[in-house]
Amino acid sequence: QVQLVESGGGSVQPGGSLRLSCAQSGRTFDYYFMGWFRQTPGKEREFVAAISWRGGSTYHADSVKGRFTISRDNGKYTVFLQMNGLKPEDTAVYYCAASTRYRRSAYYYAGTDGYDVWGQGTQVTVSS
Repeated sequence: QVQLVESGGGSVQPGGSLRLSCAQSGRTFDYYFMGWFRQTPGKEREFVAAISWRGGSTYHADSVKGRFTISRDNGKYTVFLQMNGLKPEDTAVYYCAASTRYRRSAYYYAGTDGYDVWGQGTQVTVSS
């Protein structure tokens, strides 16, 4: 069984940076897409970024464009989220997700329904 294990969360001051990692453990798998979502108490899980595992195409939410960058290391079955210029509103639990489903439209992978494997989440807190 494949599991996704996130790491790299923590506390940082506004303007700071963090790099989240999501590694596959157990049996590895070449997913179609992997993504990052975030969630705050009382709100729905929100799309942050996604990457095509084979082609490497990337997609970022408007709220993080220019500040966050998703990338992958196929050899290590790991996806990263580099977060720069962090703001207090970026505070959330960040979740890694993977999809075994192929869809022609990349918009499919901007929603939680597009993913069938989830990590346990890692807390990111941005505060002065």
